[in-house]
Amino acid sequence: MHEFNATPGMHQRMMKSLVITTAYALAFAACQSPGQQSTTEPGAWPQGTIVDLTHSFDGSTIYWPTEAGFILHEGGKGWQEAGYYYEANSFEAAEHGGTHLDAPVHFSEGQWSTDEVPLDRLMGPAVVVDVSAKALEFPDYQVSVQDFMDWEAANGTLPGGSIVIIRTGYFQLWPNRAEYLGTDLRGPEAIPALHFPGLHPEAARWLASERSIHAIGLDTPSIDYGQSSLFEAHQALFAANIPVFENVANLGNLPETGFDVIALPMKIGGGSGGPLRIVAIVR
Repeated sequence: MHEFNATPGMHQRMMKSLVITTAYALAFAACQSPGQQSTTEPGAWPQGTIVDLTHSFDGSTIYWPTEAGFILHEGGKGWQEAGYYYEANSFEAAEHGGTHLDAPVHFSEGQWSTDEVPLDRLMGPAVVVDVSAKALEFPDYQVSVQDFMDWEAANGTLPGGSIVIIRTGYFQLWPNRAEYLGTDLRGPEAIPALHFPGLHPEAARWLASERSIHAIGLDTPSIDYGQSSLFEAHQALFAANIPVFENVANLGNLPETGFDVIALPMKIGGGSGGPLRIVAIVR
């Protein structure tokens, strides 16, 4: 048998190849179709069903009433003389609209911008706190400390390093602007007419000081409720460098525990937020 002796340089290249191969395997496991089971070894993302928590970006995407919204500009489209099909577009969009990230710098000077949020704050074990029975009954509902205490009474203390997802039930109203925002008005005159649930500032301060969560998201246009004028929940969370995901979709398909979230925004240098592709892997 021929004996093979690897040199140090060859050994480094072999290890690099192994790392790259493993990375591709993990990426494949995370991108399978819903219901498809992972075949990776233990240590990869857990086996489970992938749930898309992202609203598509198009002409119906809901933005803050003072923003223009998402505009897709169609570019070249069609068969080319050389015999191949080609299509390319451009788009206009505000950072904050549709399913998106609020980076801490959005309401807290000197905190993380979109590109500075560490990846480990955007992916990992997650939980759902369901307040939909209250929020759908009362549009101005603010999620309280007691709501989180009730969740903990049934499930245990919110795990450190977890991503908290608040389910208000408003994801079901998308993309009806009048129902989702509380008004169909546009421009500054719409702001006083906004009505949708959010996180109470007291609960935001409690999460920031008493629980070591990595991020928080919900299925409404803002972490502060529609009638907020000071955006105190934003301020409390962002002062603690806790990023926020807004307009999260499809929350009806998630259990209270037993899933992971991957939430990767467009990496905008110096941005205060950005479009977000967020998925859950239900174990």
